[in-house]
Amino acid sequence: MLLKKQTVWLLTMLSLVVVLSVYYVTSEPKQSDMAAVESKDGKEATKSKETSKKASNKSVVTESADDQVFEQIRLQINDARSKLREDLTTKAASTDLSADERSQALDEMKKLTEIAQTEKVLENLIKSKGYEDVLVNADGDEMKITVKAKDHDKKAANQIVRLVTEQLGNLQNVAVNFQP
Repeated sequence: MLLKKQTVWLLTMLSLVVVLSVYYVTSEPKQSDMAAVESKDGKEATKSKETSKKASNKSVVTESADDQVFEQIRLQINDARSKLREDLTTKAASTDLSADERSQALDEMKKLTEIAQTEKVLENLIKSKGYEDVLVNADGDEMKITVKAKDHDKKAANQIVRLVTEQLGNLQNVAVNFQP
């Protein structure tokens, strides 16, 4: 029996996904993961707090997100997309479904890839404007942008929104949040 090149390629990719997921599940967590490190009190340390006293004896607490928080969110988004991509790959490879349904699954896989690339491009563009870190999350026609910056104002948010609309065209919902 002679297999088509496309079938061989698909089976190779599926086996690669299986091998990588087995490796990911069986590998031990890294020791440098800041989200899993416990403080002396036994509480998890995911955010650092700075406290300052004002002249009126009121304390103001500002929370700053660690660098690891953005990475964790990116990993969660990537994991969810990987699971969805795996389901779509299974759908596309299924012989029980019609050709239209398999085609739709392939189109959705393409869309997922395009969204991930768009997010990465936008993150790099916004970082090039001088921000420490940026997290872009596209969900349909909604775009959520979280920027790690010490200073933030409406002017900076408008500049980011303009940059996004220049790259993607007219979006309905673009939300910009600043994290200290």
